[in-house]
Amino acid sequence: MQKIILDVDTGVDDALAIIYGLESKKLDFLGITTVSGNVPVEMATINTHKILQLVGRKDIKVYPGANRPLLREPHYEYHVHGSDGIGNALDTIQIEDLEETDFAADFIIEQAKKFQGELTLVMVGPLTNLALALRKEPRLVEWIKEVVVMGGLVSVAGMGNKLPNSEFNIYADAEAAKIVIHSGLELTLVSLDVTTQTFITKEDIERLKGTKYYDFVLKSTEVVREYGLVQYGVSRASLHDPLTIGYLLDRSFLKTEKHFVEIETMSELNYGQTICDFKNHWQQEANVHVTLEVNAEAFVDHFIKTLRA
Repeated sequence: MQKIILDVDTGVDDALAIIYGLESKKLDFLGITTVSGNVPVEMATINTHKILQLVGRKDIKVYPGANRPLLREPHYEYHVHGSDGIGNALDTIQIEDLEETDFAADFIIEQAKKFQGELTLVMVGPLTNLALALRKEPRLVEWIKEVVVMGGLVSVAGMGNKLPNSEFNIYADAEAAKIVIHSGLELTLVSLDVTTQTFITKEDIERLKGTKYYDFVLKSTEVVREYGLVQYGVSRASLHDPLTIGYLLDRSFLKTEKHFVEIETMSELNYGQTICDFKNHWQQEANVHVTLEVNAEAFVDHFIKTLRA
C-alpha cells in the first residue's frame, strides 16, 4: 500500500477526505498532521480525532502543527465550515486527554527519513507545516516520493474562493506555498479548476442512507451546501480535498500537465494567486504538475461507493 501522511486543517471536506482515504483500504496512513487553516489548529486536531473515532481508526496518531502562517495572521473559514469546522455534526463525540505527539514538521521529517523514496505527502490545508519541515531539513526533497496538494487556481481567472484569483489554502499562507513549490519536490497541484467540478448534492448523500456515514455527511455539509447555493445557485458541497485523495487512488480521474508555477506574495489584489506560465514566457523549468481536466462523474461515483462499502 502507498505510504502517506495526510496534512489537514479539518473542516468538512478534510473530514470527508480522511474517511474516503481510510475506507479505500488502499492507503497506509503513517499519521495525520494538522495545521491552522479553515479553523485553528487546536480545533482541527480535535475534529481529526473525532473523525478517526467515527471511522473506528483511533490507532492512527494525530500530530498538531503550525498554529499560524509563517508571516501573516491566521484567517478562518467558519462561514463555510460551521462554528466548529465540521458543521457541529459530531457534537456527541467528546475528545479528552489528547495524547502528546511530535510537532507535525518533525514527524514529517522523521517519516520521510525512515521511508526514503516511499512516502507521499497529501496536503489539503495551508502548506505551513511542509515549509517549516523544508527549512529544518532540506534533504526532504531527496527523501519524499511526491507531494499532492489541494490548492491554487491555475487557468480560470476570477473564480477563486478567497480573492478573485486566489484559492484559500494558498492564500492562507502564500509564503509557505512559495517555499514548497520552489523546493524541487515532485509536486502535483489539485486546484479549484477541477475540484469545483466535483460535488455532492442532497440526492448523492441519500445514496449513503443505511451506512454509518449518512448522518455525518448530511449534517456536516449543510452549511457548505448553503454556501454552494449562494456561490453557484445549486445546493451542493464541493469535494476539494476528497478529490486529492481520489487522485492517489486512481490517476485517471485527472489530466495533468507540468508547467512553471509561481506564487504571488506582494499584491493586495492578488495575494496568494497561483500563476501558471502555460506559454513559457519566463523560460523557467517546469516545477508543478497542474490539473486541467477531471472525470467528475467517475470520481464522485467512486467516492460514494467507497463510503457505502
